[in-house]
Amino acid sequence: MVIKISAISTIWGNVWPYLVAILLFLVLIIIHEFGHFIAAKLMGVRVNEFAVGFGPRLFSKQWGETKYAFNLIPLGGYCAMEGEDEDSADSRAFCNKKPWRRFIIVVMGALFNLLLGLIIVAVILAPSEAFTSTVIAEFNENAVSQASGLQVDDKIVEVDGRKIFTTYDLSYAFTNVKDGKVDITVVRDGKATELTDVAFKTEEENGISYMTVDFKVYGIEKTVGSYIKQTVKTAISYCAVIWRSLLDMISGKYGISAVSGPVGVTVAIADAAKANLESLLPIMALITINLGIFNLLPIPALDGGRLLFILIEMIFRRPVPQKYESVVHAVGFVILIAFMLLVAAKDIWTLIF
Repeated sequence: MVIKISAISTIWGNVWPYLVAILLFLVLIIIHEFGHFIAAKLMGVRVNEFAVGFGPRLFSKQWGETKYAFNLIPLGGYCAMEGEDEDSADSRAFCNKKPWRRFIIVVMGALFNLLLGLIIVAVILAPSEAFTSTVIAEFNENAVSQASGLQVDDKIVEVDGRKIFTTYDLSYAFTNVKDGKVDITVVRDGKATELTDVAFKTEEENGISYMTVDFKVYGIEKTVGSYIKQTVKTAISYCAVIWRSLLDMISGKYGISAVSGPVGVTVAIADAAKANLESLLPIMALITINLGIFNLLPIPALDGGRLLFILIEMIFRRPVPQKYESVVHAVGFVILIAFMLLVAAKDIWTLIF
């Protein structure tokens, strides 16, 4: 009996972090689809079904005009509106609403994810007694960056042309710099000063080089005003890092090995859960903001692709024929699924080997 209890305890210890990861995904999916759902209701559009997950249906319930369902595979969801992908004679159909109303409905899913990210960042920062600035307070002994031109009281505002708002921005800016040297713009004595080839020591991990920060920054006293300001700035930093990561991937700075899909992200979340449940919050904030930004990209089959067609309609005063739009979204969906499968295969290969 003791052996059985021990075995069950071991199995549970290995399983629960992944259940936490799945629950986290479900929360983000529900928030995203609820954004579409609440906007559709406010804009007078009939919602036929609100579902979490794909594949075989586990259970459903009809409530008013809308069916609420929970499906087997918790890696997605949908808010099925009347006339969303086909013509409909219903006056409350999505296709029969004015473009600006459809625009609000489509964009609201991503905005809810971004709003959730802002709320999570606020929760993360709430226990802090003080915040960190980007103003150098002191250097470590034999600091390489100080010998390269940085000084105490310098406020770092730009690294290699990238704006710096928080220390989170600095962490990303100091990642994968090949020669350990960057151009930094600081505010010194009230004036912008450009410093070229500021050097740092570097370390490498998993094929990515990291520059070692050899200075400390001043703290910022926590007040209601500084709390709100730091929350907004940190959320903006998350957005900026995600956007820069995407551009770096497109430019070839990072390869497919640096991209993680649902499998890789699930493993990362599970590892964080094993270490400390509190460490899930930054990951959750990053994922939900990433989901919001990615969905706004003008890629067919994503919300951004649909927004692009609505914008075209608003500009030219007539919609793109439904049959053409459907083909574009179908092709985009196939390409997107193929890419996700490729990334998933890479993640599984990395886990096994």
